[in-house]
Amino acid sequence: MRVVITGGAGFIGANLARALVAHPEVGQVRVVDDLSTGRKANLDGLPVTFLEGSVLDPDLLDEAFTGADAVVHLAALPSVPRSIADPVPSHHANATGTLQVLQAARRAGGLYTVAASSSSVYGANRELPKRETMRTAPMSPYAVSKLAAESYLAAYHHCYGLGVLPLRFFNVFGPLQPAGHAYAAVVPSFLDAALAGRPLTVHGDGGQSRDFTYVGTVTQVLTEAVLRQVVHPDPVNLAFGTRTSLLELIGRLGDVLGQPLETVHTEPRPGDVRDSQADNTRLRELFPDVVPVPLVEGLERTTEWFRTGSAVV
Repeated sequence: MRVVITGGAGFIGANLARALVAHPEVGQVRVVDDLSTGRKANLDGLPVTFLEGSVLDPDLLDEAFTGADAVVHLAALPSVPRSIADPVPSHHANATGTLQVLQAARRAGGLYTVAASSSSVYGANRELPKRETMRTAPMSPYAVSKLAAESYLAAYHHCYGLGVLPLRFFNVFGPLQPAGHAYAAVVPSFLDAALAGRPLTVHGDGGQSRDFTYVGTVTQVLTEAVLRQVVHPDPVNLAFGTRTSLLELIGRLGDVLGQPLETVHTEPRPGDVRDSQADNTRLRELFPDVVPVPLVEGLERTTEWFRTGSAVV
């Protein structure tokens, strides 16, 4: 089997590349990445074919998709705050980029396409847990672009018979996730500060909650989806129904590091959802054998990577 990963030099993509090349049924992994947020070094030592460029380039996609069996579409311009600061690039990368990937998948003979959406599409709908049948209420341009992306997947399934699987990711964390920039996710931001002896910056009161999902769990689902060609045109939550506040997360990180962690609170960020927790009924029906990595174990593995640069995902 030959698999293409768009955004494969990014945090999730590079972890997925490791999982796929280790699988005996996968004969070739091709990575498409423009390196706007990913790093080629994330793929060091992996037997992958790397094509540098944007998913907005149809010719590049045609080259990458020729002879492939499946594509995992992870390329995106992440971050709610980034999209609020500059909405148009987020739309181009996330919505138009997905449309270009689907067009290329059609030209390549109808490639199976699994793609990343986001729990941010639930937005202002405060009902918990988040069920895929709930009303979406995006609160940021990023969330709008992700809702458009998953809608395109469903449309291409119904109009053109394309096998698709849109997955709504919930606060994925783990090794290779970058810190030290304005749009860094919360777990790497907290770990980076803690290991440097700096206070952890908390936007708001810290009571906001998230369904944190370790990247190794995500790659389990993505790998199985590709190998079994799991098709479901309606979105599927990729999380396991946990709910952890930021203050609880800080406490667990302190336990992992063996020390209490100092915090400093700032104003809440525009567009941030207060609480997030997945209903995983649909995921469990499609992937009954996936065993999620517990939060503390995931934090331990991630901390080890931050300290040493190596970890078992």
